[in-house]
Amino acid sequence: MSVAEANAPALRRPVTSQQRWGRIGIYAFLGVMTVFFLLPLYVMIVTSLKTMDEIRLGRIFALPVQPTLEAWATAWSSACTGLDCTGLRIGFWNSVQILIPSVILSILLGALNGYALSFWKVRGANLLFACLLLGAFMPYQVFIYPLVRFYAQAGIYGSLPGIVLTHVIFGMPVMTLLFRNYYSGLPTELFKAARVDGAGFWAIFFTIILPMSVPITIVAVIMQVTAIWNDFLLGLVFAGRENLPMTVQLNNIVNTTTGERAYNVNMAATILTSLVPLAVYLGSGRWFVRGIASGAVKG
Repeated sequence: MSVAEANAPALRRPVTSQQRWGRIGIYAFLGVMTVFFLLPLYVMIVTSLKTMDEIRLGRIFALPVQPTLEAWATAWSSACTGLDCTGLRIGFWNSVQILIPSVILSILLGALNGYALSFWKVRGANLLFACLLLGAFMPYQVFIYPLVRFYAQAGIYGSLPGIVLTHVIFGMPVMTLLFRNYYSGLPTELFKAARVDGAGFWAIFFTIILPMSVPITIVAVIMQVTAIWNDFLLGLVFAGRENLPMTVQLNNIVNTTTGERAYNVNMAATILTSLVPLAVYLGSGRWFVRGIASGAVKG
């Protein structure tokens, strides 16, 4: 045993009463916040597993006496919005059709913009970047009417390409910011060496830059999946009746005035709508933290 190891206990400072109470306060605060955020989820889950007869008893925090998945099946396949009783399944597939191309295109364009602004010092790059940042902080409502007019003239209003294009437009500023900040931390020697070897714009992007962009790409995927899947306003305005996303279908089911209000079905529908972004985050949350730490918030 070394001298340092032998003297280690003696070098440790005793925990003071103030530090002990500070730790207790931190753990108490974290516990309260955990209960605060998880309690609504608990109520939603137990309510979705109850029958309406049990819900009418008013015991909102009680566990279901006889758990049943009937409300989940109804929410998915036969919940009504007026005279239409098709549940959430159509809205789910509409959201999938909107989500996949919107995520791919917005991330690809954001990576291209970030790459060009970081390594190719074109004239007016700073002005372009400032304009993109301005677009990231302006509310959607400012652009809705001009986009509606433009899409109507172009013949894509109320169509799947129209809503995909809308998500790509509104996602591009944030994606450009993420990728530009990430690429600014990469070694420029790789870029210069590739230029010396004769590689051009696209060759450098696809063979060098993109393979090094895995952490920030995962961050971008999580952000875009969450934003696009949870979107309500843009889907309501631009998707059209045939392409309404799952969030709009959920609103229609919860706010329908036909018949009895089925709280168990409403809770089940709400949980079903949130499963995709929740699964994406839980499945890649550690990669999200790694991407943030590796440059997503660099200036």
